[in-house]
Amino acid sequence: MSSAGLQHAAPESPRLLRAVFGTTFFIRFGFGLTVSVFASYFARTSLGISGGEVGLVGFLSSLAPIGEFTTVLLSGLAADRYGRFPILLGGTVAASLLLAVMSLGRSAGLLGGANLLFGIASGAILAASLAVVADQSGRMERGFEMGRFDAVNLLGYILGFAAGLAALGTLPNSELPWLFRIGAAVLLAGFLFALASVRGYSEPVDRNTFQLRHIQEAILRRDVLLLVLPWFVIYMLLGAAFIFLGSAAKGVGLPLTWLAALIAGAGLLLLVTQPWFGRQADRRGRPLFLVLGTIGFVSLLGLAGLIAQYGPRDYLLGGIGLSALFALGYGPAALASLTDVSRTLTRGTTMALYSLVISAGMVAGLWGVSALDSTYQTAGVDLFFLLIAGGLIILTTARLDDLRAHRGAPQTGEAAPNS
Repeated sequence: MSSAGLQHAAPESPRLLRAVFGTTFFIRFGFGLTVSVFASYFARTSLGISGGEVGLVGFLSSLAPIGEFTTVLLSGLAADRYGRFPILLGGTVAASLLLAVMSLGRSAGLLGGANLLFGIASGAILAASLAVVADQSGRMERGFEMGRFDAVNLLGYILGFAAGLAALGTLPNSELPWLFRIGAAVLLAGFLFALASVRGYSEPVDRNTFQLRHIQEAILRRDVLLLVLPWFVIYMLLGAAFIFLGSAAKGVGLPLTWLAALIAGAGLLLLVTQPWFGRQADRRGRPLFLVLGTIGFVSLLGLAGLIAQYGPRDYLLGGIGLSALFALGYGPAALASLTDVSRTLTRGTTMALYSLVISAGMVAGLWGVSALDSTYQTAGVDLFFLLIAGGLIILTTARLDDLRAHRGAPQTGEAAPNS
């Protein structure tokens, strides 16, 4: 693999990155698909679920991110110890089989167990994939490659979610098992594509020098924590959106097929903008885009609260669009910065921490917004948005203070980056 200190990527990097991008997209597509149809699939109806089933469905839905964040550090350790691609390919095969299993029945035990294991496989894929992108991208193109990764990662989520919503709006509930079977087939195709892409590549693995004590060196560091904890906050917001967006659309009379089309369009925008933002972060510095992204997220949350109070005014909707565009600049800069401060030997473990916090954030977002909404109604949701905005501001400010104090220097032997 290319050293983190190289300025440019290794010759074999393009095909290895293609393998990573393909598997990442497919696993996230399967996850988004599962989340969007899970409640209706379990309840055997697309017209809503009874009050007694809400808690159970929420618990079963949360088992995938629970499985991911409780085991992903072990996946990162395995990726450092045995190599990135064995973990990535094994996780892809396992995820394909688990989607197929979900199509076999609708009992709570079957769906809960399969969903938990699916989260474990998903976390393994994400940790190994990020480590490969970090290994195979040189300093001069790191933001661009992380932008491409973030694009396919989020695009998979969004298109899977959109496909599920479209299916709920068009297919009879009895046909929903086919969605899981199609998802399993797509994941299997992704595995075969990745396997063909890495054929002939011999992955160097240093099995003699890695020690468990390196876990602390990989994750319990101020620079690493300040770059991964903002993702916890961001995915709290995304977790709440994934669960409640469909019901919110129904509440305002928006057909699910229209919502699916809007979400798919947003996914295509991600595909274009994320690599561009990453390239700009390479050229103009990571801190600028961390700041712009934070401003975008905070403005987005504030404007969403105003729309909830005053309705969808044209100027508020325009502000939402502009804020969302700024927010898109955060991901590539943050992931490239995390690569800058990671160490090659324990990079899989460091990237696993990122996976841990995003899955934990989805669980916390689901439970947190549900509890606040149940107790305080609209004021509770406003409080949820306020906490997210405040968390992002505090963490981004702390990271910038570290950079100004020269405490955010990389650990890989590179010249100090603008990260």
